[in-house]
Amino acid sequence: MRRPPSYCAMQNISARHAQRGTHRADAPTLAVWQAARVNIAVIGLGLIGGSLMRALSAAGHRVLGFDADPETRATARSAAARVPAAQRWQITATIRDAAADAELVVLAVPLPALDDVLDALVASGYHGLITDVTSVKGPVREAVAARLRRAANPLAGFVGGHPMAGKSASGFASADPALFTGCAWVLCLDEQTGLDDWLTVAGLVTSLGARVVPATSAEHDRAVAAISHVPHLLALALAATAATDPLALTLAAGSFRDGTRVAGSRPELVAAMCGGNATAVLAALADVQDRLDEAAKALEGRDPLRAVRDWAQDGHAARRAWPPAPGRPEQVPVRVETLLRLGRAGGWISEVAADRRTVTAFLPVEGA
Repeated sequence: MRRPPSYCAMQNISARHAQRGTHRADAPTLAVWQAARVNIAVIGLGLIGGSLMRALSAAGHRVLGFDADPETRATARSAAARVPAAQRWQITATIRDAAADAELVVLAVPLPALDDVLDALVASGYHGLITDVTSVKGPVREAVAARLRRAANPLAGFVGGHPMAGKSASGFASADPALFTGCAWVLCLDEQTGLDDWLTVAGLVTSLGARVVPATSAEHDRAVAAISHVPHLLALALAATAATDPLALTLAAGSFRDGTRVAGSRPELVAAMCGGNATAVLAALADVQDRLDEAAKALEGRDPLRAVRDWAQDGHAARRAWPPAPGRPEQVPVRVETLLRLGRAGGWISEVAADRRTVTAFLPVEGA
């Protein structure tokens, strides 16, 4: 196995002690959140929120959940009765009730519902830590910042998050406590993010088996436009095109199934993720259109077989190299710039030390 291409950069990361964002010496130890029962509220009990509620409850935390849909609340309440008593969650009738004793609130609602949930939290007097799992980070950061400025009891902190996990089926009925095992989970480190708050959420997320990827909101939104949001648009376009030909649908098999899987997502969810990230999605979509234009030119040429083969090389190589394999673990000091350099290099974190001074980090290995 070869060393990762950024191995030397990792050594530079470890040696660099940036001044911005150092942690407080008097910060509470992470072990409090990793080992003790923490009071957590999950607002929104769809696939991601429901899976997170199940995973946190299974880990021994005290979890209260709320969903705006009464039927979803009833389903979640019934499901709780079927798990061991020590792993049960509770379902509340209001956001206020869910957040009343919470040390952490997780927002797991679609982007269009976010403002109402934040208003309800502010009205309830909640002033603890908040994170979210929304697939777009810039608009969420701005919405939270607006409430932080005008709230009578300002929130203690906010850490934007996005677990890169999912299924073709949505809703609480599809919730799975193992959904996040091994998945990449972006946690945003923006100018206004408290490093202590970030480490608290990172410790909780890694305790569920996820890999934390540090990034700014802008970096996240640009990356997911290419690997998540545009693929949804492409899948929908492919499905709609094939639907005009009954023979094509009868012949459709693996390529059609794999290429259109996410077209099964609810249109309102696709609209929320793509519309909420419109600028980055437009840029990524333009890049894809440019490559498709090159494919069209290859087909129009005098030797389309050779031209298409040459055109396909880049994409073929990229797909065969994915997903990246981890290099050897490195202990990296906790500094904002250090963590962001790690994320930009494609690295991730598997553990936060109990004293919050280091994290266990990995860089991807090329050609493993």
